[in-house]
Amino acid sequence: MSPAGDQVARPLVAEGLRTFIAFDYGEKRTGVAVGSRLLGQAQPQGSIQAQGEARWKLLAQRIQEWQPDAIVVGVPYHPDGAPHENTVRAQKFGRQLHGRFALPVFEVDERYSTTEAIAQGARDRDAASACIILQQFLRSLV
Repeated sequence: MSPAGDQVARPLVAEGLRTFIAFDYGEKRTGVAVGSRLLGQAQPQGSIQAQGEARWKLLAQRIQEWQPDAIVVGVPYHPDGAPHENTVRAQKFGRQLHGRFALPVFEVDERYSTTEAIAQGARDRDAASACIILQQFLRSLV
């Protein structure tokens, strides 16, 4: 469900964008997943446990390693769709990613992704959450 209502918005994603890296942003940890439009699947890639410039260095390494065509960022909302301070932080993170890496950035409503990751028994709930976020995004492209 999108924050604007009951309809899921389909992002306008150019056909040429085929590989994606997703981030589940957190103050202390950022989950990472990668996926392919062709396969329609995502795979967790662990979490980055760093802050400040150390985080950006590790993010740059992941982006260099995977060479994605675009970035997907999970943006949290309250259950009723209202934004909160982590919403603003995740959106800022997305803008910073775009500015630093010059890649398109797509936001995905990530309500309950961590809860779902925990329910699935994930060892690394942040990476699993990033994977859930990316899977949701990839499904929206069909």
